[in-house]
Amino acid sequence: MDHAPLIDPFARPISYLRVSVTDRCDFRCTYCMAEHMQFLPKKELLTLEELDRLCSTFIGLGVKKLRITGGEPLVRRDIMTFFATISRHLETGALDELTLTTNGSQLAKFAPDLAALGIKRINVSLDTLDADKFAAITRWGRLDQVKAGLEAAKRAGLRVKINTVALKGFNEDELFDLVDWCAAEGFDLTFIEVMPMGEMGEEMRLDQYWPLSDLRARLAERFTLEELSESTGGPARYVRLAQTQQKIGFITPLTHNFCENCNRVRVTCTGELFMCLGQEDNADLRAPLRASGDDAALIEAIRGAISRKPKGHDFDYSRQTVAGQMTRHMSHTGG
Repeated sequence: MDHAPLIDPFARPISYLRVSVTDRCDFRCTYCMAEHMQFLPKKELLTLEELDRLCSTFIGLGVKKLRITGGEPLVRRDIMTFFATISRHLETGALDELTLTTNGSQLAKFAPDLAALGIKRINVSLDTLDADKFAAITRWGRLDQVKAGLEAAKRAGLRVKINTVALKGFNEDELFDLVDWCAAEGFDLTFIEVMPMGEMGEEMRLDQYWPLSDLRARLAERFTLEELSESTGGPARYVRLAQTQQKIGFITPLTHNFCENCNRVRVTCTGELFMCLGQEDNADLRAPLRASGDDAALIEAIRGAISRKPKGHDFDYSRQTVAGQMTRHMSHTGG
């Protein structure tokens, strides 16, 4: 069988796979989902066994980092059986890192088991430390539940990175509160520019857009920002705050094109492979998965898709209409 590593047309090895395991979530964050989402019929979703086979195939082709996303991955029924089986690749050394992005609501329940399976760190999405604002932006979420989950993650020894979407007029006034809180808790912190994805009704993206260049300038008024050269091959650029030694990340899809070193692809919970978050081009991996118990057709489909991976994408708010605006919700591709 063909196990040569995956290399895209621009000589970038594909070593990082993000997989959404569900489109469902127990929150309804205003920039991610409509309040009354139409969720997918169960038969369209990959089963846990299909997800394992898909991820294992990618690992066999050189993927070293696997990130599980959603929706909210921990609301999928029996998801821990998937984590338990896929963690075998950590034990063999085929996989360097297994991790997940979560809203934190289920961590009080699952953090010990995740840590026991070899997961070392997690990303937790959190946009405000104000309980009322948290309830407003998540529509259904409770901040105290998330904070209890974060405590459980710390007790279990999981390294936590907080992902905060920068939203003008919403959490601008909490910039230093968030930085100070993460310092006190021992969490890393990454700020993310809001992305033009999905039709959010009256939640206008241009009104919410807070450029991270402005956020960063405000940070620099209080802290000395030391540039860090490290790159995960992903979109984040990092600085260290000299006064606290905190690592702060910035993900700026709109004001900084981060595609040159892109080493990642994404698979949705229905088995669509997206080679670029900012492009509609995708490949159906569910059909070859279900057509045969043999992986040859699946590998052929993956290789064909990677051969079409584009060099970059185009998101630009400067024209006040969003070029390259995506019609799908963020929950569909897993953030």
